[in-house]
Amino acid sequence: MSLKPIAFFSTALALALPAYGEETRELDAHEHGHGALNIAIEGNRIAIELEVPGFDIVGFEYEAESDEDKAAVEAALATLGDPLNLFAVPAAAGCEVTEAVAELHGDEEHHDEHGEDHAEGEEHHDEHAEGEEHAHGEEHSEGEEHHDEHGDGESHSEFHAEYLMTCSDIGKATSIELSYFRAFENAEELEVQLVTEKGAALMEATPEAAILDLTQAM
Repeated sequence: MSLKPIAFFSTALALALPAYGEETRELDAHEHGHGALNIAIEGNRIAIELEVPGFDIVGFEYEAESDEDKAAVEAALATLGDPLNLFAVPAAAGCEVTEAVAELHGDEEHHDEHGEDHAEGEEHHDEHAEGEEHAHGEEHSEGEEHHDEHGDGESHSEFHAEYLMTCSDIGKATSIELSYFRAFENAEELEVQLVTEKGAALMEATPEAAILDLTQAM
C-alpha cells in the first residue's frame, strides 16, 4: 500500500516555507533519535506527516527476520496508525481521523540503483577487449567505495506516516501534545514545520517540550 498524497499540505509547504529551507535539517543525515514532523492546517483540516529513523521506533534498522522483530514492527505500525494517541489535539476542537497510513521503508532503492549500475558496467566490459578487465576492476572497486561511503555497510530504514484530521471547531485546535515520545522511548527530538493559511513556523519538540503551540502560525 502506498501513502496517500495530501495535496494541499504539499502546496502549502512549498509556498509558505521557502525562507526556512536552509535552516531545516535534512533527513538524509539519518540521525538516530531525530525525526521530522510536518503539520499543515487548512480550513477545518489538519494534515500531519511524520518521518523518523527506524531505530527511533523499534530500536533497530536491519530487516526484521525473527518473529520477535517482525512482531515489533507490526506493533509499531499499529501504534503509528492511531494518530490521536500520538498527537493529541484539544477535545474541544472535535477532530476525527479521516486518513491514516504508516509504512516502513528500507534502503532497497539505493541497493537496486547500485545493482543496475554494476550490471551496466558488466555489459560495458563484455564489449571491450580482455585487456581492459583491470580497468573495469578498478571501476568496480570505486563503486564499492562509493557504496560504503553511503551506508558504511549498515542498513537504514525509516517509518513514514501521513494523517488527515477533520475538525468541527478548528479554532480550538490551538495545540498538539506529543504522546509520541512516551510511545517510542528512543525518540529524542522532532523538527517541526507548521504551515497554516496565515503563516508558518519552525519548532523543535523533545520529551521535555512535547506540547506544540499551533497559534504561532495562526
